[in-house]
Amino acid sequence: MITVHHLNNSRSQRILWMLEELGVPYQIERYQRDPQTMLAPEALKKVHPLGKSPVLTDNDLTLAESGAIIEYLQETYDAQGLLKPTDHFARQSYRYWLHYAEGSLMPLLVMKLIFSRLGKPPVPLLARPIAGAIGKGVQKAYLDKQLATHRAYLENHLAENAWFAGADFSAADIQMSFPVEGLNARGGLSGCPHLSDWLKKVQARPAYQQALKQGGPYQIAG
Repeated sequence: MITVHHLNNSRSQRILWMLEELGVPYQIERYQRDPQTMLAPEALKKVHPLGKSPVLTDNDLTLAESGAIIEYLQETYDAQGLLKPTDHFARQSYRYWLHYAEGSLMPLLVMKLIFSRLGKPPVPLLARPIAGAIGKGVQKAYLDKQLATHRAYLENHLAENAWFAGADFSAADIQMSFPVEGLNARGGLSGCPHLSDWLKKVQARPAYQQALKQGGPYQIAG
């Protein structure tokens, strides 16, 4: 039996979605973030030394990292090849977006989240005004501009493609869901009709909806 070690409001939500798309039975081991630090609990380190989510266990295998888990699930359980393109060029696009999601876009979104919280607890009270000002300055001078570039890049790609890997839905769309939801939550998708339509399409999929029911509250999807 597959076990997904699932942290609330985290990347592990898309692993549940992947499993629902595949129709593979699984069970969930749930973990909650610390409400002050928003970090994962220490209990996750008993499963994987880095103590982060997602982590998937399948018999004797323990696997971390969203992209690695998604590739493993596709290779192991997608017997009909429904979630990976067969066309050569579509496969290269598929591979690119699997890596782009965490390698290029997510670091910027994580930085924006961190800098947006510099004026809040657990930063010491007396330091919050200065820290908050620094955070706003970094966002305005660097992060927001970088995210705008990525937002335009994604919009232009989806203006020419129905899905990230081309004409058909694939696991690349599952991998890209979390950063696009992050973009939507931290600035919105105004002026990006194709990106907005893509997000509506993925969130309307029955497997996505079922994964939400299984995973519990997921604030970033709002």
